[in-house]
Amino acid sequence: MGVAKKTRKFAMARDLQFMIVKRVIGKKDDRRKDDDEKIAAELKKKKEKEAIREIPQMPSSMFWQHNTALVPPYQILIDTNFLSRTVGAKLPLMETAMDCLFASVNICISSCVMAELEKLGPKYRVALMIARDERWTRLTCDHPGTYADDCIVDRIQKHRIYIVGTNDRDLKRRIRKVPGVPVMSVAKGKYVIERLPGAPTT
Repeated sequence: MGVAKKTRKFAMARDLQFMIVKRVIGKKDDRRKDDDEKIAAELKKKKEKEAIREIPQMPSSMFWQHNTALVPPYQILIDTNFLSRTVGAKLPLMETAMDCLFASVNICISSCVMAELEKLGPKYRVALMIARDERWTRLTCDHPGTYADDCIVDRIQKHRIYIVGTNDRDLKRRIRKVPGVPVMSVAKGKYVIERLPGAPTT
């Protein structure tokens, strides 16, 4: 009889354990509103701490979006994508650039772009042949790595004397954040330019 009682007590305790359920605070409860306000205030403080306090100084050649350092002969800094699109459209590099800008140009190719073209293999051999032309100015890079996009962005931030030739969307987006640096791209069998004062866009 005593054994049966013990078993019954144990079973009851176990059933009670499963019956205990924690109450959840409802979504419209006032106590939740206080927590939401605290979280919002903390996020606001975090954003204020992360906010940039200093604005980078613009070069003296800048006047609003107009860069007075951009004068003929224009220095065109080109990337891999621009070269491959030029080859695909069967356009002569220098002549098409001169037709677009109505001025003499100087094509510049960095060592990072050359390294990138060499890595891409036989598919880009024509673009590599064009890049090796002795008429173009070779720019040597002293930074680690061979990622051409970072190289171009770093170069235009230091020296705003270039027009960047690219068809890469991400790189264009990055260049547009740098004031006074025009972007040239291949479109509809010709070169088009944006953000160059007084230049045709179509």
